[in-house]
Amino acid sequence: MRSALYDPCMEPVSTNATSSAQPFLRWAGGKRWLVPQLPEILGDLRFNAYHEPFLGGGSIFLGLSHDGRSFLSDLNAELIETYIQVRDNPRAVARELRQHKSDKEYYYDLRAAKPSLPVARAARFIFLNHTSYNGIFRVNLRGDYNVPFGRHTPRVPTEDDLLAVSEQLQKSVMHTADFAECVEHVSPGDLVFLDPPYTVAHNYNGFVRYNQKLFSWEDQARLSVVIDEIKRKNAFYILTNAAHSSIAELFDKGDKKIVTSRKNAIAGLISSRGIATEYLFTNVGTQ
Repeated sequence: MRSALYDPCMEPVSTNATSSAQPFLRWAGGKRWLVPQLPEILGDLRFNAYHEPFLGGGSIFLGLSHDGRSFLSDLNAELIETYIQVRDNPRAVARELRQHKSDKEYYYDLRAAKPSLPVARAARFIFLNHTSYNGIFRVNLRGDYNVPFGRHTPRVPTEDDLLAVSEQLQKSVMHTADFAECVEHVSPGDLVFLDPPYTVAHNYNGFVRYNQKLFSWEDQARLSVVIDEIKRKNAFYILTNAAHSSIAELFDKGDKKIVTSRKNAIAGLISSRGIATEYLFTNVGTQ
């Protein structure tokens, strides 16, 4: 059955998890683990533009291999600038990256540096991300990045990695914005993927304490209103969130609620790591 949500001229969305474009950032709470489940979640869905207002590591955007227009945003201005430079100047970013070295003393010198050129800032962001502790992005009250050096062997993206991502980003509109602004660009038949910072304590979620400073319960309530607006516009949404009764109640909109699971690698204490369950809400397949 076709409805106003479907455009017969659209090509089916691809959910090939083996796309050559892979995430170039480590991102705490990232959704790389969810990508293999996308074909089952989306089925034969056709959609127009793609929207992701909590971009982060971009795993879902890259995993979809969507050929149409995309609107990507995040409140992290440094993150968005990095994506823009990877889209527009991937070879220059790669050249800058090759000049950096994985060394503790060098890491702290680079962390304190403030490059003037956007390409250099993007390379710094990527390098610090891969050599920092647990892929966490955190700044102090002055806005300075203050994550300590990580004790692991970094896998810094190559020029080929960045070129593949750049190609995938060519039809993307990117901007720094609060998530609620995404609805301004949403049209009937679009798909919106929402992956907010989790702010409700649930099983093995070691990142909640930090996220409460970034995304409050009031923000969760605002997000619920955003989803109502997405549905009013006859668009599709997928929301991931904590598996908690308060979340289930807040986002109960008569749509699907799917329980997913992942291996948690965020918690600082080994004893608190384990298998974490999460909720996925969506109106895909409910029309």
